[in-house]
Amino acid sequence: MGTESAALTEGVFYILLSLVEPMHGYGIMQNVEALSHGRVRLAAGTLYGALNTMLERGWICSLPGEMDSRRKEYGITPLGRKLLDAEMARLSELLVNGKTVLGETRS
Repeated sequence: MGTESAALTEGVFYILLSLVEPMHGYGIMQNVEALSHGRVRLAAGTLYGALNTMLERGWICSLPGEMDSRRKEYGITPLGRKLLDAEMARLSELLVNGKTVLGETRS
């Protein structure tokens, strides 16, 4: 299965979604928790492991920061945005199919 067709984990999805606007690690952790209404909480080790993997895959990039700042900011790349869009389409299809099978027609 190619990278572009693989389902993203919920944590990775929320990290990519958070990085539509440049953000540092702690901000990502807070944003993921807020977006998921507290359901997804990323520990620092989990977050930075995921960020390193996404950096290696070219889904995100490290942004140049201010010289006196210790915070590293990250942003989503065009490839990361493509994956995020594909995941949203996949999730939409799942929702539509589930509603069809269950007899629900509302959106």
